[in-house]
Amino acid sequence: MSLALPVQTPESGDSQLVARAVIRAGAALGLRGAEIAAIIGTSPSQVSKMKDSAGVSGKSFELALYLIRVFRSLDAITGGDVQSAKAWMRAPNRDLNGIPAELAQSAAGLVAVMNYLDAARAPI
Repeated sequence: MSLALPVQTPESGDSQLVARAVIRAGAALGLRGAEIAAIIGTSPSQVSKMKDSAGVSGKSFELALYLIRVFRSLDAITGGDVQSAKAWMRAPNRDLNGIPAELAQSAAGLVAVMNYLDAARAPI
């Protein structure tokens, strides 16, 4: 039995929509193009192409969805305060044992940041 999440397979329009959304989410979180590339597992040049309507696919598509989810959770927690969101991404976090912007550059770290924010956003 696998605990892995199912891989999302994008359609053409979805691919471009997610590409634009991840660029905007990354910018709102204060992430540079190279950081977005590292987080979604692609090259900085591909991130530049994504700004000009290139889509995202495969593993990068799935990781892009996770980064968008991080943005949405952090946006809800901060009440839309972009500066607070950017500061949170760059500040050491004891619960995560690292800096969220750096941790997110590995798939496991991105999932940890996403789960942490999901838990903070909707405590039981």
